[in-house]
Amino acid sequence: MHGKGFTLVEIIIILAIIVLLAVIAVPYLTTSGENNAMAAKENLRKLSIAAENYASFHSGAYPASVTELTGFLSSAGSYCSDASGATTISGEYSYACNLAASGYTFSASPVIVGGNKGVTYTAATGGVFKPE
Repeated sequence: MHGKGFTLVEIIIILAIIVLLAVIAVPYLTTSGENNAMAAKENLRKLSIAAENYASFHSGAYPASVTELTGFLSSAGSYCSDASGATTISGEYSYACNLAASGYTFSASPVIVGGNKGVTYTAATGGVFKPE
């Protein structure tokens, strides 16, 4: 006679499947913040290189507008809404761009407070890059 419920073998198989799924899923869940941080750093690097390239073609003067920067990096408008530091959200980071003929500062801050360990990244004139 079979009663209602699961046998020990069925329970062990179900637990094995759950453990297998957890082993597969956990690395993806723990690295998503790191991937977002790497993307933010890469975006700042691209913005900085574009600004430095602009300056090399314009006798040392840096781009003073997003339009000028876009000529050297077509995606600049995705991260810089204007040249005065207004923020633009892209992914899990908020970007701010301060542009002037004398130099620039680009920053990326996590949108979620405490997200990505709360690290804000900054790229400044001369290609200086630092986490804050």
